[in-house]
Amino acid sequence: MELLARARELEAQGRSIVHMEVGEPDFTTPEPIIEAGRQALADGRTHYTPAMGLPVLRQAIARHYQQRYGVDIDPGRVVVTPGASGALQLLMSVLINPGDGVLLADPGYPCNRNFVHLVGGEPQSLEVGADTGYQLSAALIEQNWQDNTRAVMVASPSNPTGTMLSREELLDIYQVVQQHAGFLIVDEIYQGLIYGAEGHTALEIDDDLFVINSFSKYYGMTGWRLGWLVAPSDKIDLIDRLAQNIFLAAPTPAQHAALAAFSDQTIEILEQRREIFRQRRDYLKPALEDLGFRISVKPHGAFYLYADCSQHTNDSAAFAHDLLEQMGVAVTPGMDFGENAPERYLRFAYTTDMQQLQEGVRRIRQFVAG
Repeated sequence: MELLARARELEAQGRSIVHMEVGEPDFTTPEPIIEAGRQALADGRTHYTPAMGLPVLRQAIARHYQQRYGVDIDPGRVVVTPGASGALQLLMSVLINPGDGVLLADPGYPCNRNFVHLVGGEPQSLEVGADTGYQLSAALIEQNWQDNTRAVMVASPSNPTGTMLSREELLDIYQVVQQHAGFLIVDEIYQGLIYGAEGHTALEIDDDLFVINSFSKYYGMTGWRLGWLVAPSDKIDLIDRLAQNIFLAAPTPAQHAALAAFSDQTIEILEQRREIFRQRRDYLKPALEDLGFRISVKPHGAFYLYADCSQHTNDSAAFAHDLLEQMGVAVTPGMDFGENAPERYLRFAYTTDMQQLQEGVRRIRQFVAG
């Protein structure tokens, strides 16, 4: 966020900035969703909904799982939230007591550990590398389970690495967590943004786990602030009561707009955009590797490349700062994502068009050439 703020400041001064730091699709929300939002406002749909969300939207989300993944989900287990962050806050508050530990991958999305801190829990970060696809594994979880460990959180596809867990790996993780009587939380907010791999959901494994998803990434609704959570039936009453106290309900116009996210017309648009993201990945990965950045695991999801920059620097934060100030290219240093050799890594987001990516690569080439 500091880099983004500085990049915007430089832009305001007239500088040309190539944005490769922002974890947000550059596409606007698909028109069918926008039109549904307009219609909701025109119809006066601006009052509170039930805390769990519009019943018709909860049903649409459940139907989505059946149609895309063949999984039957009771709509009563679906909770509509103000973004995936709202789902995380609910889950941590319901599951984690002060002093409880949550196992997390390092590198990983920084807000996850901060939500653990928020409820007085202990983030138990485990260093992961290319050997496990930058993901937690069943073996790592078994080896590092502590007396106070209460939950495990994984992300597939992940931020910052874009890597995924297979069904088999998820099942193995779930079984270890069950043996320890813990909770498994699976972040699937980049679900749908998958390239050259088969999509799946952790809900195929069992009902006794928690899945977080969002309308932000694949559906392009970042500013609408809408996500969802699928939880075991026995936790829904607790989540309902807590949601009423924290935020009453997710934004009403956004919920009505999201009903159009699952339409055939919208999905056609989103699939075209997914192909564009794939093309960007397939350009940027070899282009960065040609410049001396090492990308050990080819990402099959999200829109990030997590690159080892140690050939060029031993301080990725300083490298990112200088790259922005001197060349007008904004990237994210590894320090955002944990303590696992952050000085060696940069995250490149391919959330800008191909022409800008090519210009960014040209400027990076000039920068590393000295």
